[in-house]
Amino acid sequence: MNKKFIIKNKIRTLRFFADEMTQQELAERVGSSRQTIIAIESGKYSPSLEMAFLIADVFGVTINEVFEVEKNSEAQD
Repeated sequence: MNKKFIIKNKIRTLRFFADEMTQQELAERVGSSRQTIIAIESGKYSPSLEMAFLIADVFGVTINEVFEVEKNSEAQD
């Protein structure tokens, strides 16, 4: 079964505009590992809802400004 939704994010852009915050700094601020941030940022891992809100909070934006959900047209219902 294919995923029905693709979750994209703007974490890299947000880090750049936050004085080029490193992945390690973001990880420390949300209480996760750098490897988790790398996986989320690259789209290989979808964060928990709590983690998504924590990331948005670090940047002072809404969750919708960090994450975007795209419907996968190839997915079967």
